[in-house]
Amino acid sequence: MGKFHRGGFENASPVVGDRTVLRPVAEADVDLLLRWHADPEVLGFWDGETFTHATMLVELARDDVTPYLVLADGEPVGYLQVWGGPEGGLDMFLAPDARGRGLGSDAGRAMARHLRDDRGWTRVTVDPYAWNEVAVRAWRNAGFVEVSCNEVDDEHLAPWVLMEFRDAAYPCQS
Repeated sequence: MGKFHRGGFENASPVVGDRTVLRPVAEADVDLLLRWHADPEVLGFWDGETFTHATMLVELARDDVTPYLVLADGEPVGYLQVWGGPEGGLDMFLAPDARGRGLGSDAGRAMARHLRDDRGWTRVTVDPYAWNEVAVRAWRNAGFVEVSCNEVDDEHLAPWVLMEFRDAAYPCQS
């Protein structure tokens, strides 16, 4: 079996939202992530991509992506990854039983503020599929606005929406 190494920010630390905490993924999280990614209710939002233990280790070790576990009340409820910098984006899913409670919006907003305020990022984006109205609404609730609607491309299997973080705490943000 491969050795665990978390990629991305070397100094990744927990990020605290109002209702969630995002903590860097640890070796002990690998089996949970494998179970989540095998769940049909997650697969549909993650382009049907499944992983073996070995391929998950490779995925988590990518230099350009920092993986986080989303916690609510100390329990794992989802996964969020940060890519890029000082402009970049977020990808996230919540476990099926954690949806519909505002946890995704809270986690997304907390991470976007962290990237902007603590890491000096100038742009944070997300790219949900246009058919995923729940995700588009959650990202809006997190402070993201729609920038463009896009067709299928090399990275997206269906039409998608580019959204950019424009926190209400900074109303004059362009």
